[in-house]
Amino acid sequence: MTTAPAPEPKGDSSLVLAAREGDRSAFGGLYARYARMVHGILLARVPASDVDDLVQDVFLRALPRLCDLRDVARFGPWLAAITRNRANDYYRQTRAVAAVTESLPEDEAELPASNTAPDAEAAVILAFVRSLPDAYRETLILRLVEGMTGPEIAARTGLTPGSVRVNLHRGMQQLREKLNQASLGGAMQPDSCGGRNSAAQEKNALRKRNEP
Repeated sequence: MTTAPAPEPKGDSSLVLAAREGDRSAFGGLYARYARMVHGILLARVPASDVDDLVQDVFLRALPRLCDLRDVARFGPWLAAITRNRANDYYRQTRAVAAVTESLPEDEAELPASNTAPDAEAAVILAFVRSLPDAYRETLILRLVEGMTGPEIAARTGLTPGSVRVNLHRGMQQLREKLNQASLGGAMQPDSCGGRNSAAQEKNALRKRNEP
Protein backbone atom coordinates (compact mmCIF):
# COMPACT_ATOMS: atom_id res chain seq x y z
CA MET A 1 0.00 0.00 0.00
CA THR A 2 1.25 3.47 -0.85
CA THR A 3 0.73 6.12 1.78
CA ALA A 4 1.05 9.84 1.41
CA PRO A 5 -0.28 12.91 3.18
CA ALA A 6 -3.99 13.17 2.51
CA PRO A 7 -6.33 16.11 3.04
CA GLU A 8 -7.19 16.19 6.73
CA PRO A 9 -10.91 16.00 7.51
CA LYS A 10 -11.87 19.41 8.85
CA GLY A 11 -11.55 19.65 12.60
CA ASP A 12 -9.62 16.44 13.27
CA SER A 13 -6.58 18.23 14.69
CA SER A 14 -8.65 20.31 17.10
CA LEU A 15 -10.55 17.22 18.22
CA VAL A 16 -7.33 15.31 18.83
CA LEU A 17 -5.82 18.17 20.81
CA ALA A 18 -8.97 18.51 22.89
CA ALA A 19 -9.18 14.75 23.47
CA ARG A 20 -5.58 14.81 24.71
CA GLU A 21 -6.69 17.25 27.37
CA GLY A 22 -9.40 14.88 28.55
CA ASP A 23 -12.34 16.23 26.55
CA ARG A 24 -14.55 13.14 26.22
CA SER A 25 -16.92 14.81 23.76
CA ALA A 26 -13.96 15.50 21.45
CA PHE A 27 -12.97 11.86 21.55
CA GLY A 28 -16.60 11.00 20.87
CA GLY A 29 -16.38 13.17 17.77
CA LEU A 30 -13.34 11.22 16.59
CA TYR A 31 -15.21 7.98 17.25
CA ALA A 32 -18.13 9.16 15.13
CA ARG A 33 -15.81 10.04 12.26
CA TYR A 34 -13.64 6.94 12.33
CA ALA A 35 -15.81 4.08 13.61
CA ARG A 36 -16.69 2.94 10.08
CA MET A 37 -13.05 2.86 9.06
CA VAL A 38 -12.09 0.84 12.12
CA HIS A 39 -15.04 -1.52 11.59
CA GLY A 40 -14.11 -2.06 7.94
CA ILE A 41 -10.43 -2.73 8.62
CA LEU A 42 -11.36 -5.27 11.28
CA LEU A 43 -14.01 -6.91 9.11
CA ALA A 44 -11.35 -7.49 6.46
CA ARG A 45 -9.32 -9.48 8.98
CA VAL A 46 -11.30 -11.06 11.82
CA PRO A 47 -14.60 -12.98 12.17
CA ALA A 48 -17.61 -10.72 11.76
CA SER A 49 -19.07 -11.86 15.09
CA ASP A 50 -16.16 -10.30 16.97
CA VAL A 51 -15.82 -7.04 15.03
CA ASP A 52 -18.13 -4.83 17.10
CA ASP A 53 -16.37 -5.66 20.37
CA LEU A 54 -12.97 -5.10 18.78
CA VAL A 55 -14.04 -1.68 17.46
CA GLN A 56 -14.65 -0.59 21.04
CA ASP A 57 -11.33 -2.08 22.10
CA VAL A 58 -9.42 -0.21 19.40
CA PHE A 59 -10.75 3.15 20.59
CA LEU A 60 -10.09 2.25 24.22
CA ARG A 61 -6.49 1.47 23.25
CA ALA A 62 -6.13 4.65 21.22
CA LEU A 63 -7.37 7.08 23.86
CA PRO A 64 -4.45 6.79 26.32
CA ARG A 65 -1.96 6.77 23.43
CA LEU A 66 -3.01 10.10 21.95
CA CYS A 67 -0.08 11.76 23.67
CA ASP A 68 2.24 9.59 21.54
CA LEU A 69 0.79 10.92 18.27
CA ARG A 70 3.35 13.43 17.02
CA ASP A 71 1.41 14.73 14.01
CA VAL A 72 -2.22 15.26 14.98
CA ALA A 73 -3.11 15.67 11.31
CA ARG A 74 -2.24 11.97 10.84
CA PHE A 75 -4.78 10.66 13.33
CA GLY A 76 -6.56 8.54 10.70
CA PRO A 77 -3.52 6.57 9.48
CA TRP A 78 -2.32 6.24 13.09
CA LEU A 79 -5.67 4.80 14.17
CA ALA A 80 -5.71 2.50 11.14
CA ALA A 81 -2.32 1.10 12.22
CA ILE A 82 -3.62 0.47 15.74
CA THR A 83 -6.62 -1.31 14.24
CA ARG A 84 -4.48 -3.61 12.09
CA ASN A 85 -2.27 -4.39 15.08
CA ARG A 86 -5.36 -5.23 17.14
CA ALA A 87 -6.46 -7.67 14.44
CA ASN A 88 -3.04 -9.32 14.62
CA ASP A 89 -3.31 -9.51 18.41
CA TYR A 90 -6.73 -11.12 18.04
CA TYR A 91 -5.23 -14.09 16.22
CA ARG A 92 -2.37 -14.44 18.68
CA GLN A 93 -4.88 -14.52 21.53
CA THR A 94 -7.15 -16.91 19.62
CA ARG A 95 -4.30 -19.36 19.15
CA ALA A 96 -3.52 -19.17 22.86
CA VAL A 97 -7.16 -19.86 23.78
CA ALA A 98 -7.28 -22.75 21.32
CA ALA A 99 -4.21 -24.28 22.91
CA VAL A 100 -5.87 -24.11 26.33
CA THR A 101 -9.23 -25.49 25.22
CA GLU A 102 -7.58 -28.40 23.43
CA SER A 103 -6.30 -29.58 26.80
CA LEU A 104 -9.75 -29.42 28.46
CA PRO A 105 -12.26 -32.25 28.61
CA GLU A 106 -14.56 -32.19 25.60
CA ASP A 107 -17.64 -31.12 27.53
CA GLU A 108 -15.78 -28.16 29.11
CA ALA A 109 -14.26 -26.95 25.85
CA GLU A 110 -17.51 -26.98 23.92
CA LEU A 111 -18.96 -23.56 23.19
CA PRO A 112 -22.66 -22.81 22.71
CA ALA A 113 -23.74 -22.83 19.09
CA SER A 114 -24.93 -19.63 17.49
CA ASN A 115 -28.66 -19.34 16.93
CA THR A 116 -28.27 -17.04 13.97
CA ALA A 117 -27.91 -18.23 10.39
CA PRO A 118 -25.96 -15.65 8.37
CA ASP A 119 -27.12 -14.85 4.89
CA ALA A 120 -25.35 -17.49 2.80
CA GLU A 121 -24.75 -15.34 -0.26
CA ALA A 122 -23.26 -12.45 1.73
CA ALA A 123 -21.12 -14.82 3.79
CA VAL A 124 -19.69 -16.39 0.63
CA ILE A 125 -18.95 -12.98 -0.92
CA LEU A 126 -17.31 -11.76 2.28
CA ALA A 127 -15.17 -14.91 2.39
CA PHE A 128 -13.99 -14.23 -1.16
CA VAL A 129 -13.26 -10.57 -0.38
CA ARG A 130 -11.19 -11.64 2.60
CA SER A 131 -9.18 -13.99 0.38
CA LEU A 132 -7.93 -11.02 -1.67
CA PRO A 133 -4.61 -9.24 -0.97
CA ASP A 134 -4.72 -7.01 2.13
CA ALA A 135 -4.89 -3.69 0.29
CA TYR A 136 -7.74 -4.80 -1.96
CA ARG A 137 -9.90 -6.45 0.68
CA GLU A 138 -9.58 -3.57 3.14
CA THR A 139 -10.43 -0.92 0.56
CA LEU A 140 -13.31 -2.97 -0.89
CA ILE A 141 -14.91 -3.50 2.50
CA LEU A 142 -14.58 0.18 3.39
CA ARG A 143 -16.33 1.00 0.12
CA LEU A 144 -18.92 -1.78 -0.18
CA VAL A 145 -19.79 -2.47 3.45
CA GLU A 146 -19.04 0.78 5.26
CA GLY A 147 -20.27 2.96 2.39
CA MET A 148 -17.22 5.24 2.42
CA THR A 149 -16.40 7.13 -0.77
CA GLY A 150 -13.02 6.85 -2.47
CA PRO A 151 -11.88 10.32 -1.32
CA GLU A 152 -13.12 9.58 2.20
CA ILE A 153 -11.15 6.33 2.32
CA ALA A 154 -8.04 8.21 1.20
CA ALA A 155 -8.50 10.97 3.77
CA ARG A 156 -9.20 8.58 6.65
CA THR A 157 -6.53 5.94 5.98
CA GLY A 158 -3.75 8.10 4.52
CA LEU A 159 -3.73 6.28 1.18
CA THR A 160 -3.41 8.41 -1.93
CA PRO A 161 -6.63 8.82 -3.96
CA GLY A 162 -4.88 7.07 -6.85
CA SER A 163 -4.04 4.06 -4.70
CA VAL A 164 -7.64 3.84 -3.50
CA ARG A 165 -8.92 3.87 -7.09
CA VAL A 166 -6.45 1.16 -8.11
CA ASN A 167 -7.28 -0.98 -5.09
CA LEU A 168 -11.01 -0.70 -5.74
CA HIS A 169 -10.69 -1.44 -9.45
CA ARG A 170 -8.32 -4.39 -9.11
CA GLY A 171 -10.04 -5.72 -6.02
CA MET A 172 -13.46 -5.73 -7.68
CA GLN A 173 -11.96 -7.31 -10.77
CA GLN A 174 -10.40 -10.13 -8.73
CA LEU A 175 -13.59 -10.58 -6.70
CA ARG A 176 -15.70 -11.02 -9.84
CA GLU A 177 -13.20 -13.53 -11.18
CA LYS A 178 -13.39 -15.57 -7.97
CA LEU A 179 -17.18 -15.46 -7.99
CA ASN A 180 -17.28 -16.59 -11.61
CA GLN A 181 -14.85 -19.42 -10.97
CA ALA A 182 -16.93 -20.62 -8.05
CA SER A 183 -20.06 -20.67 -10.23
CA LEU A 184 -22.22 -19.14 -7.53
CA GLY A 185 -25.23 -18.86 -9.79
CA GLY A 186 -26.81 -16.54 -12.31
CA ALA A 187 -27.89 -13.94 -9.75
CA MET A 188 -24.26 -13.26 -8.90
CA GLN A 189 -22.78 -13.40 -12.38
CA PRO A 190 -21.73 -10.21 -14.21
CA ASP A 191 -24.28 -9.24 -16.82
CA SER A 192 -23.64 -8.35 -20.42
CA CYS A 193 -23.25 -4.67 -19.49
CA GLY A 194 -19.93 -5.19 -17.76
CA GLY A 195 -21.11 -6.53 -14.41
CA ARG A 196 -22.90 -3.43 -13.09
CA ASN A 197 -25.77 -5.51 -11.70
CA SER A 198 -23.33 -7.95 -10.13
CA ALA A 199 -21.44 -5.15 -8.42
CA ALA A 200 -24.66 -3.78 -6.95
CA GLN A 201 -25.70 -7.23 -5.74
CA GLU A 202 -22.31 -7.79 -4.15
CA LYS A 203 -22.53 -4.43 -2.39
CA ASN A 204 -26.09 -5.02 -1.14
CA ALA A 205 -25.32 -8.55 0.02
CA LEU A 206 -22.25 -7.45 1.98
CA ARG A 207 -24.09 -4.56 3.60
CA LYS A 208 -27.00 -6.83 4.54
CA ARG A 209 -24.55 -9.30 6.09
CA ASN A 210 -23.30 -6.63 8.50
CA GLU A 211 -26.53 -4.89 9.42
CA PRO A 212 -27.56 -5.28 13.09
